[in-house]
Amino acid sequence: MKKIADFLLSKGFIAWGLLLIVWQTASALNHTDFLPGPFETLAGGKEIALNGVLFQYICASYMRIFTGWSLGILGAVPTGLLIGQFRTVRRVLEPIINFFRFVPAIGFLTLFLMWFGVGEKSKIALIIYATTFPIIINTIAGVAGINPVTVQVAQSQGANAAQIFFTVTVPASVPFIFTGLRLGLSGAIISIAAAEMLAAQKGLGYLIYTSRLYFRTDWIFIGILTLGLTGYFSDRFLRFFGRTALKRYGVKDK
Repeated sequence: MKKIADFLLSKGFIAWGLLLIVWQTASALNHTDFLPGPFETLAGGKEIALNGVLFQYICASYMRIFTGWSLGILGAVPTGLLIGQFRTVRRVLEPIINFFRFVPAIGFLTLFLMWFGVGEKSKIALIIYATTFPIIINTIAGVAGINPVTVQVAQSQGANAAQIFFTVTVPASVPFIFTGLRLGLSGAIISIAAAEMLAAQKGLGYLIYTSRLYFRTDWIFIGILTLGLTGYFSDRFLRFFGRTALKRYGVKDK
């Protein structure tokens, strides 16, 4: 029994079970239009899943998330490595990074809509912004945390600056970069939900926002749950990739 309990606890089944119990209890104490229970929510989800709307909205949101997140990685990782590696670059750019990383992505939504229009460009730009700073900050921390002895050993072996950068600095920073990727993904999902609520014709954020017009609280819950599950399984896949493909660089999944 103890092994079964440990398994259920480690896999999160107990936590999810408690959440469902609390949710169902709270729903029983309120009207279903105000707080639908798990079964009512599933029924509402089945309704929009069968007509294809839910799948279409999931695909729309996920494509925006993946595109913006990927583009953010391409810019943020090299920037973080350069800032961390070169003191002059750090002195010039670090104040700017530390300023903008405290400005939430949603604060730029109106500006991006004016610059890029209500189409995909504004949403992807918002995701790039939300993705960039967690990755940059973690990459800088990875470079700064490298043991100086490791660099000195490479220098004693005759390695030049470029060789040290690619064989010591980059590999040693991978665990920190990986953490930044996970945080950036979380920021991407949060920002796309806000962007789709204000400027979209489809997507999970659009579903959550427009469901109020029909007072379909169950659809709102479906949108929220789908966003959470999208992030959860995306992070699980990312962690699996990290512990398999990047294990030799010190990426661990405890």
